[in-house]
Amino acid sequence: MLGVLMLATSFRRPVGDIGNPLTFPFPVLYETVPKASVHRVVKEPDRLLINEFVAAGRLLERRGAKAISTSCGFLALFQSEIQAQLSVPFAASSLLQVPEAERRHGQVGVLTARRASLTGAHFLGAGCRGLPAAVAGMDTSPAFTSAIVEGTADLDEQAVEREVAEVASSLLREHRGLGAIVLECTNLPPYAAMVREVSGLPVYDSTTLCLDLLKAAP
Repeated sequence: MLGVLMLATSFRRPVGDIGNPLTFPFPVLYETVPKASVHRVVKEPDRLLINEFVAAGRLLERRGAKAISTSCGFLALFQSEIQAQLSVPFAASSLLQVPEAERRHGQVGVLTARRASLTGAHFLGAGCRGLPAAVAGMDTSPAFTSAIVEGTADLDEQAVEREVAEVASSLLREHRGLGAIVLECTNLPPYAAMVREVSGLPVYDSTTLCLDLLKAAP
């Protein structure tokens, strides 16, 4: 059974989002980490949260989780520290798929919730040898940022889909020759089909990560 460590957020999560149990064809266990705000995970990463995630992860283990992921790709920063204290396979972020995507497809582009916050340390934490070929963020996309990052507006799926299409198209114009795209943010998979349509490329996200994680679990 898959377990998911959730940030303390309140926005609506459509099918495709890791926080919606209908995203997966099997039961999912959830544990919210009350102190894990978007600010403390994305904008100003707080290492004091590691113990909070470990404690919630151990609760998921006791509830029967055979593998654990999270609701925020920026937790790649703490991948090794959290995994070291859990007894089941743990994958903090879809960024962990970048090395395999590069091996299979060559140059990889990454779409992230906030480019301003995504650093080389996050990619190092995800096992990457360096930055991928291209990284683009939703930083200047008002519908996405207000709903997901700032929590100041209701989620408008149609508006966000248009914004994701614009960012993906811009990424492809600026970086030709990409072989695959990885969606860092767990709130972007509801729009993965659109990204595949716009790009014509394989798309990796938190859903593909969790499916592979669970398959590999003992």
